[in-house]
Amino acid sequence: MHAIVEIAGTQFKVAPSQKLFVPHLKSNVGATVRFDKVLAVESDTAAKIGKPFIDGSFVEAKVLRHTKDDTVIVFKKKRRKGYKVRNGHRQQYTEIEITKLA
Repeated sequence: MHAIVEIAGTQFKVAPSQKLFVPHLKSNVGATVRFDKVLAVESDTAAKIGKPFIDGSFVEAKVLRHTKDDTVIVFKKKRRKGYKVRNGHRQQYTEIEITKLA
């Protein structure tokens, strides 16, 4: 069984007991999170497509940890002007494990 769910503005294809990294969620580690924006559900026998979402369908997940991605360096320069700027950015993610599709 698979589902396509929208989490924090991004669509993910999920299955039970799957682990994935999603954009940072404001939930505590160990908490259960419920996502109601299910776009499609596929089982062994049939498939359901929402318009845009399926009513009454949800995905539950457990928050495993919060982490950061590797540093991305943003470097700007204008030649012959003496202008140089160096910034770094680390995107924050939350690791979740899908526990239930309904």
